[in-house]
Amino acid sequence: MWSSSRSIWAGSEQALPLQSVWPAWTLAPFPLLVLAIAVLPLLLPHWWEKPAFQAAVAFACAAPVVVFSLRAGHGHEVFEAAHEYVAFITTLAALYVTSGGIHLSGDLVATPKVNLAFLLLGATLASVIGTTGASMLLIRPLLRTNRQRAHTAHLVPFFIVMVANVGGLLTPLGDPPLLVGYIEGVPFFWTLKLLPVWLLYVASVGLTFYWVDRRAFARESQASLQRDELERSPLAMIGRRNVLLLLAVVPASMLPTPYRELALVAIATASVVSTPRDVHRKNAFSYAPIVDVALVFAGIFLCLGPVQAALSAAAPRLPVNQAWQMFWGAGLLSAVLDNAPTYSAFTALARGLPPGALPTVAGVDPFRLTAISVGSVVMGATTYIGNGPNLMVKAIAERAGVKMPSFLRYAAFAVAIMLPAHLLTTVGLWWLEHHR
Repeated sequence: MWSSSRSIWAGSEQALPLQSVWPAWTLAPFPLLVLAIAVLPLLLPHWWEKPAFQAAVAFACAAPVVVFSLRAGHGHEVFEAAHEYVAFITTLAALYVTSGGIHLSGDLVATPKVNLAFLLLGATLASVIGTTGASMLLIRPLLRTNRQRAHTAHLVPFFIVMVANVGGLLTPLGDPPLLVGYIEGVPFFWTLKLLPVWLLYVASVGLTFYWVDRRAFARESQASLQRDELERSPLAMIGRRNVLLLLAVVPASMLPTPYRELALVAIATASVVSTPRDVHRKNAFSYAPIVDVALVFAGIFLCLGPVQAALSAAAPRLPVNQAWQMFWGAGLLSAVLDNAPTYSAFTALARGLPPGALPTVAGVDPFRLTAISVGSVVMGATTYIGNGPNLMVKAIAERAGVKMPSFLRYAAFAVAIMLPAHLLTTVGLWWLEHHR
């Protein structure tokens, strides 16, 4: 996911007809796993909370694909998928562990302005320490600040959209797809050109959140508001050494393999060893959220190969050659395929299209690259599996007693909240591409 410009499971066999490489049945495990993630928490909530059950579901979906691949002589592709997964999960784990060693104590008055400030701060930090780092740093103090309020069902879903996804649009450090682009040759500071789009999404989602939170705040009882006022205390930080470790994750993730993985494991280990137990206790720190993500995404990565191969084989026949089409194509697939592999697939597709009048960026027309970058990042917020931090934030909130929407209800919410910005981005990309 991090280390190569080619899609995983790619190779010389892609020149062969798809059915001669991957039988049609190998496409089924991936959508079955996605369906299981959406449905089983509703049908079997107590079972789904058990890591062993999640592991069994992921194994049941991934095992047929892996066994077929090994028996058909595609062991190298399985190794590549496993390598990409290790790079992905070690980076997320290092960010999760180090941010979990930083405790922001205090309990602010949970007004709409304070909550909006949390989201804006998170959206800004996301492009500096990554969406995972910003999410893990701020989700706990946000939940603590709002624990006295009764009407906060909207809070965490907005946080996932704004902090865990949209905020990471400005630098390769912000979100995995942009880091993939940097490794593929996109200049580090090129993504700063996406600032107008970042402002569009942050402003539209932020204003919508403020309107919703004001209405919810007006419904709070006087007793809740008085309790919130009485229990207020200023923010203070402990665990400052983990700030340096958190920042060290950024350059470590850019190292070549296997030094990257070793460095990330060393950073996470240093955080665990050096963080006082009291800090973890105050954060209610648990390895359960990262374990949940690790189990689910292990299945996703191992099931993904035949799906990517099918998309690659069908690409020449797909009606996807304009920037706005790539925005929606990359975005919709990012919602269900994880956004970094989707980014790689669409940039590979874009390199095969005739370039426009402007100089290419890493072999890609700049308007198409903008569309793919924006779509992959912002539409990763559409589902819980679109970006790694989404599931982690959900797990932390649920362990704090917050009732989260189901897979489908959250997806409907995210689509509705971001649709105005999506439409404006679509119009902007079409106009720029046709009037350059």
